[in-house]
Amino acid sequence: MTFLKVTLIGVFLFSINAFTALHKYYVSVTEVHYVEQSQAVQMISRVFIDDMEMALQNNYNDTIILAGKNESKLVNDYLREYFNARFKTKINGERSNIIFIGKEYEGDVMKCYLEIKNVEQINSIEISDEVLFDVAENQQNIIKTDINGKQKSFILNADTRNKVLNFK
Repeated sequence: MTFLKVTLIGVFLFSINAFTALHKYYVSVTEVHYVEQSQAVQMISRVFIDDMEMALQNNYNDTIILAGKNESKLVNDYLREYFNARFKTKINGERSNIIFIGKEYEGDVMKCYLEIKNVEQINSIEISDEVLFDVAENQQNIIKTDINGKQKSFILNADTRNKVLNFK
């Protein structure tokens, strides 16, 4: 009887691992906060390290390794360029200048910090997020906003690459 239990548990665990290995989710989460006191839009984009590593290898340097002791000093420059090409905003109809502040690692996630300065008020914001679309065709980018005391969320993907939110 014990052999049967061990066999069933083994088959169950193998099934779970096999399914997980075949089915990978491609998702990022970006939080967008308007801080009225400092007249800035502060953003934190969370992406899986291995997905971003692949994107940087494909676009800039195929030897890039992230989150290691020997991480290239060029990684922040590559990330700045990568986000500038793929993450864009318009505030009140005007294109915004997004500043890449930096990044940090938390487990298997990279947190990238971005900011837009000198924003007096937000009546509308258009967000275009194509980050990692070049890595996985089923990439989904979840955007969570907190602007003018209103919280809104939406998902961007290959079919829907941008969204306009109004706050009037």
